[in-house]
Amino acid sequence: MKKIIYIPDGQEQTKALQRTTHLCIAAHQDDTEFMAFSPIAECFGKKDKWFCGVVTCDGAGSPRNGLYADYTDEDMKSIRITEQKKAAAIGEYGAQILLGYSSAEVKEKTNERVVNDYIEILRVTKPKFVYIHNLADKHETHVATAIKAIKALRTLSKNEQPESVYGCEVWRDLDWLNDEEKVLMDCSSHPNLARALSSVFDSQIIGGKRYDMAVEGRRAANATFGKNVCDTYTGLNYAMDLTPLIKDKAIDIAVYVGGYIDRFKDSVKNLLNKL
Repeated sequence: MKKIIYIPDGQEQTKALQRTTHLCIAAHQDDTEFMAFSPIAECFGKKDKWFCGVVTCDGAGSPRNGLYADYTDEDMKSIRITEQKKAAAIGEYGAQILLGYSSAEVKEKTNERVVNDYIEILRVTKPKFVYIHNLADKHETHVATAIKAIKALRTLSKNEQPESVYGCEVWRDLDWLNDEEKVLMDCSSHPNLARALSSVFDSQIIGGKRYDMAVEGRRAANATFGKNVCDTYTGLNYAMDLTPLIKDKAIDIAVYVGGYIDRFKDSVKNLLNKL
């Protein structure tokens, strides 16, 4: 599949990409809407903030059932492109890019083509904020996408780097992070938009996975169980701050993530010992 760049409002392509302020690099169609609704909502209806989504994979390997049970991989590629374009139009994205790689290509450790595509996109869009998969996600393609995105970000000069890079929840939540290390992504605004974006991926929902209900439930649970005080938010996603990995290229990725895990383990042990 050739790279697709879809501009919902019809703006000239270069201008549409250059207006980007918030960029999400995701593995699959629908990942963007599940993990980066907060920046989508922040940019929605604004003229000085624009969201751009990048979907890396072609979506061919997704599970399917019901109406979609007999769809071939090629059929799924086509319908998932259509669904992602619908989401971009509903969310009023500044641009939606679909790169069309297979999951196997993304997981190939030496595949620099994906990294180079990310570099090209980052240099054109020059986003202020970048959202990728968190590095403790349990989906191999999500983690591979995040690692390649970090490699791309690390090639940028200091004046090209975004202000912040966040690793977001999809196939593993980040409730286990110590509270002081959680990045809170407010998903309270535009609940109708959140529901519409989660529901547009019919091939996945009717195809056998109620992602729409699961995502809404996770956001509500994060908002309520985050702290033992009255609710401040109606919906929250958590993120891991990955900015230090971009600012200091010498930091080992596995060691950095292991630090979060070690600090969580220590907090649990300390509480048990205290009580």
